[in-house]
Amino acid sequence: YDVTPLTAEERQRAAEGLTDFQKYVTLEHGTERAFTGKTVNGYTHDNKQRGTYVCALGGLPLFSSDTKFNSGTGWPSFFAPIDPAHIVEVVDMSIPYMPRVEVLDARSGAHLGHVFDDGPAPTGKRYCINAAALKFIPAGEELPAESRPVAAQEAGKQQ
Repeated sequence: YDVTPLTAEERQRAAEGLTDFQKYVTLEHGTERAFTGKTVNGYTHDNKQRGTYVCALGGLPLFSSDTKFNSGTGWPSFFAPIDPAHIVEVVDMSIPYMPRVEVLDARSGAHLGHVFDDGPAPTGKRYCINAAALKFIPAGEELPAESRPVAAQEAGKQQ
């Protein structure tokens, strides 16, 4: 997968199809209210279908439904990313006296949510992610071109 950071122009182009609220979450580090979230293509926060969650901004695959669990928090929660290289974790001091670890998409820099150390085995992690920062691709559906590995993207360009 190509995790080369998007340019400002590419990032702006990727955000064109998002609603104002989805842009607020991904570009301004916003948070949706618990138990209300929907992915950019309309799947609810508690979706139980099998598939892949990709970033709403640029399409990098982030999480598999195989690692999703019901944390009771009202946000989609996962115990591991598809590939650790697809996310960036940074210290978030936006709430005084409550340091957290923010999760960003490695390619677009989109704000996804936060990760906590109270998740299930095998990782003990809870990636608490805004549904508005995700697009869900059901199992059996082809991943969009921007969500495929580099070799597959190149092959698609040649066809």
